[in-house]
Amino acid sequence: MRFINLAIGIISLILFSSVYISPEYFSYVGLLPFFIPLAWLLNLFLLGIGILSWRKSAWIPAIVLLIGYKFALITFQLNPKKEDPNTKLQVLTYNAHLFDYKRKLNGGDFDPNVFKWLQEHPADVKVFQEFYNDKTSSSRNAVKFLGEDVKYESSYQVIDGDANKRSYGLAIFSRYPIINEGKVFDNSKTNGAIFADIVIDQDTVRIYNSHLESMKINSEGLENIEGVKDNYRQTLGKLHRGSLARSRQLKVLLEHMRFSPHPIILMGDLNEVPYSYTYFKLSEDLTNAFETAGRGFGFTYNRILFFLRIDHIFSSPSIEAVDFKTHREVDYSDHYPVSASFTW
Repeated sequence: MRFINLAIGIISLILFSSVYISPEYFSYVGLLPFFIPLAWLLNLFLLGIGILSWRKSAWIPAIVLLIGYKFALITFQLNPKKEDPNTKLQVLTYNAHLFDYKRKLNGGDFDPNVFKWLQEHPADVKVFQEFYNDKTSSSRNAVKFLGEDVKYESSYQVIDGDANKRSYGLAIFSRYPIINEGKVFDNSKTNGAIFADIVIDQDTVRIYNSHLESMKINSEGLENIEGVKDNYRQTLGKLHRGSLARSRQLKVLLEHMRFSPHPIILMGDLNEVPYSYTYFKLSEDLTNAFETAGRGFGFTYNRILFFLRIDHIFSSPSIEAVDFKTHREVDYSDHYPVSASFTW
């Protein structure tokens, strides 16, 4: 039993340390963090067995769990609900799936209810990934629906297409004045990062909207054992290539944020679970709103891999999250909207 505890403990520590190593420097290291939840639970099981059987070797999984306590905190939270009268800003991030998720599932045109829900949500700043805009159609002019119609200022950065006709990109909408905006990077129809500086009373906050390299995983192919057998090699390859691309994009994003003259709120579909190099690298200088104010697991993916939390909200330490919510009642996309409230 001591040997098993020691072997699993060493493997677990290797997995824990993998989140600090960039996939750029060690091939396939980006795949190791996916096994961290299993390692943590296995050590918890061994600790329970050791305590019940009065084995001295129980100290080994106990030490491993203490070292990896951070992974429990980023997985599940029980922060109390609180209403802060000093709340200054509410934000929302949403991967909109080009606003055609249900149309693809059921046929027909865009579902107008998605725009109605987004218009009525009280967030002061709303950011969108996989944003589609069609100026030639009155029913698909998303910039008008989410900006002009509700008197929000907008920063829409086109990644692909014609901005005067049909285009894809990233968008930021703000109840407060936008005094500066720009694109950090882009690399395909929807992936990229943009920013906008907004003025709230006498304060200025820089909002980042980021959509890092997509996983491009065929989730439907993983719905049964046969599908897993047929797709696991392809899936592992995509996970590896995706983690490598995201680590390179992260370097560009971090360099841009380093020169920000204002406190930061970074939101978006980062396509990274909390057990990842990207998540831990961002956590070195920023605070994650789920960890500060979230409750439960906070899963954000609306497909067969429902246990993924890949949509995140980070902020500078001077900006404190007082509320965090995953809107699982809103299923207009393959992601759920995520919102947070801040004070400073």
